[in-house]
Amino acid sequence: MAIVGPQFCAPYPVDLIITQKFLSISERDFTVRDVQDNVWFRVKKTVFSLRERRVLQDASGQPVLTMQKKVLTAHDKWKVYRGSSTDDKDLLFVAKRSHMLQLKTSLDVFLAANTSKNVPDFKVKGSFFERSCSVYVGDTSSIVAQMKKQYTLKNIALGKDSFGVTIYPNVDQAFIVALIIVLDEINKEGGGSGGSFDVEI
Repeated sequence: MAIVGPQFCAPYPVDLIITQKFLSISERDFTVRDVQDNVWFRVKKTVFSLRERRVLQDASGQPVLTMQKKVLTAHDKWKVYRGSSTDDKDLLFVAKRSHMLQLKTSLDVFLAANTSKNVPDFKVKGSFFERSCSVYVGDTSSIVAQMKKQYTLKNIALGKDSFGVTIYPNVDQAFIVALIIVLDEINKEGGGSGGSFDVEI
């Protein structure tokens, strides 16, 4: 399941912690670490852009993915490109809310090769507010990743929002992290809701 690249797939489960500061003035809104506190990814917010844009960087600061919101769309559509590109030849996938009005969070994800877009390659649904989700393969019950809220006194004291993600073996970690970042952006814009949360892949 190397959607971004095989270097982001491991033959064993990987636990990552995604942290965001509240009211951060830094360009790096999110930091992704493992349980040993090693940085895996950072998310940089592009300032002074006509479009909402986020760049997923690796630990060395190299761009892995660029996430850009499509303007004038009713479904909060985001396009995700390889590296720092925003050229459609480097498009990896598109994610958007399933419906304009929905009681629960529902996100459709289409890989670039899925040009018909009749059926999403991935499906995200539930409630992002709870920060609790499961990731499935297609329409099956096979789980490939799970997310849950992280409550610690340190995070509360530092004004940070933190949640953990367990990514199953041979699943693209950069792809899963990018999905969560896009989902967070969409929910901040009013697309979220309460209730249980599942991410179906």
